[in-house]
Amino acid sequence: MRPRFGYRRLCILLRREGVVVNHKRIERLYRAEQLNVRRRTRKRVARDGRGRADSPSRPNEQWAIDFVSDALAWGRRIRVLAVLDVCTREALAIEVDTSLPGARVAQVLEGVARERGAPAQIVLDNGPELAGKALDQWAYARGVRLCFIAPGKPVQNAFVESFNGRLRDECLSSHWFLGLADARRTVETWREDYNRARPHSALGYRTPAEARLAFDFDRFDQVTDARQGTDGLSE
Repeated sequence: MRPRFGYRRLCILLRREGVVVNHKRIERLYRAEQLNVRRRTRKRVARDGRGRADSPSRPNEQWAIDFVSDALAWGRRIRVLAVLDVCTREALAIEVDTSLPGARVAQVLEGVARERGAPAQIVLDNGPELAGKALDQWAYARGVRLCFIAPGKPVQNAFVESFNGRLRDECLSSHWFLGLADARRTVETWREDYNRARPHSALGYRTPAEARLAFDFDRFDQVTDARQGTDGLSE
């Protein structure tokens, strides 16, 4: 029995046994008996459809990721992966290397998740590094939903697209990288400055770090008020 063989292979086996038959006849019989082999497709367990994701209401609820390309002084191409907290606009990580495959993307996200906790969802495009098996497995293990934008609709990931514009204008296009180490050092310095010193118009001209701190204070005040209310009822 050869249940996974198609009609062409079956025809060759028949000819080996001395059966003279046209492959078109085998194909007709094959289709008439509905023996067509079903393709095994891998289930994308962490995907959440395509389109624009809902806006987050708190820090670390939704991340957005995307790539930017640049070059070193001597012409070697480099890739830059940006990881953004959509709520606070914090640049959680900016990874720089000559190649950033899916396994490396998952490694970067895991490093951020260990420090801050995993997000509820990640907004991303349909590039091969992001739509592959490595990132899908990481997201499933972490309980993270992958929200892919519709093909050809970068506006559905507008926050990280805007961030990448600032990254290119204020950092990548303003420096002449002597090597990979220099590029990493320069980009990381810019990331720290972006988070801690650069006012952001969408945040009321606060820095991303100040916006995150404001959320932490609000949550602390809400917990304190709730506890005081409970204490008052118990009295």
